[in-house]
Amino acid sequence: MARKTIGKTTRKTANKATSKAAKKPIKARIKKRIEAARKGKAARLKPAKARSKADAKAAHGALPQWTKAEIEEAFRRFAAANPNPSTELEHADPFTLLISVVLSAQATDAGVNKATPALFALADTPEKMVKLGEARVRDLIKTIGLYRTKAKNVIALSRGLIEKHGGQVPHDRAALEALPGVGRKTANVVLNVAFGEPTIAVDTHIFRVGNRTGLAVGKTPLDVELKLMEVVPQKYMLHAHHWLILHGRYTCVARRPLCEKCIIADLCKWPGKTTAHLPATASR
Repeated sequence: MARKTIGKTTRKTANKATSKAAKKPIKARIKKRIEAARKGKAARLKPAKARSKADAKAAHGALPQWTKAEIEEAFRRFAAANPNPSTELEHADPFTLLISVVLSAQATDAGVNKATPALFALADTPEKMVKLGEARVRDLIKTIGLYRTKAKNVIALSRGLIEKHGGQVPHDRAALEALPGVGRKTANVVLNVAFGEPTIAVDTHIFRVGNRTGLAVGKTPLDVELKLMEVVPQKYMLHAHHWLILHGRYTCVARRPLCEKCIIADLCKWPGKTTAHLPATASR
């Protein structure tokens, strides 16, 4: 009996040891998987954090200055890639352009373009717009953000155009900015697109591009506008507004800029670039 007991004890001890030995690699593998998952998550988060840090650095103006030659080259490439850029807002004349720009505040051009055809089919002049009335305008543009305030401004500015400018959109910054709902950015767009003035309307896209690239650093849209007016070569000034907007809208986007597709990646001063090389498709 004693021998059997000893044998059983020995076998139990051996079984426990074997069990522990078998479990140990499993636990180790699980631990390694958890660590790998954590590292993978950290790797995914790191670029976003790096971009955020780089944006903060850019916002403080801590980037190298562009040389005149670099600025010239950047706009030469923009011009080569898109010789005749234009606004993406659908319009037929200065009045419908003015209304579209007013409606585009805190809204996308695509969203505005979905609403304006029905509106302009009924009212494509200041006189028709006033006759249409605020309630009807509000109903036609209700898919656009801040539509109540915008409808009120559309009627008020249309009335202002009739009373002060004979129903015509004025070719004058002060007169435009005096209209309800029209600020400096809107006036700049109208002056540039409708009247061919070399103005730069700094929206969220241009503000980001100017600061991120180091091309025109400023704490306010006006700061960036004035800097761009200072550094952009005169021969590129007319279209600079659209090149920079389109660049910010489709390439130098807010969350994850497409540096690998950027035609000025090698010139850009942003330290958070996702690539250090100029794409082969870039126009040199």
